[in-house]
Amino acid sequence: MGTTSIIIVGVGGQGTLLASKLLGNVLLSQGHDVKVSEVHGMSQRGGSVVTYVRYGEKVYSPIVTEGEADLILAFERLEAARWLSYLKKDGKLIVNDQRITPMPVITGAMEYPENILEKLKEKGIQITALDALSLAEQAGTAKAVNVVLMGVLSASMPFPEEIWQAALEKCVPAKFLDMNKKAFALGRAAVIK
Repeated sequence: MGTTSIIIVGVGGQGTLLASKLLGNVLLSQGHDVKVSEVHGMSQRGGSVVTYVRYGEKVYSPIVTEGEADLILAFERLEAARWLSYLKKDGKLIVNDQRITPMPVITGAMEYPENILEKLKEKGIQITALDALSLAEQAGTAKAVNVVLMGVLSASMPFPEEIWQAALEKCVPAKFLDMNKKAFALGRAAVIK
């Protein structure tokens, strides 16, 4: 088995770090060698955040280079477009169809690109796009977007659901566990018909 590369991208405060912790926990529990590298950037100010997760029998580096990602999990539309060059030709893209306006757009220095998801689809990319924010709110909190997206991701990976549930139990504080389990289930159900 070769090495699989996943990039998780979002904006500071969206919970990308918990998402990478959950994913890492699942992968380790299945006996994979796992390397994770987190780049925070201006995460405290709503800036871009990226986490590289690589796993396989033996992984030598956590860094994912352009054209190498098997999957990109984007917590926001613009972040999906920003990191697209890292996706393999036959890679998958999972996108939260949410717009978070970056500071250059707020200040008027730039414009937020229109029709991002449509343009990605026109390029023939395997894309799963959904409104993870509304599913998170349905679960009880907007902060659970990350766990909704983990539910979506779980449907494209070869690990049983109970492994993901065990990871949630290890990584999420008990007082938030039920809400996060509901968020995970809603995300998974959104793509498993």
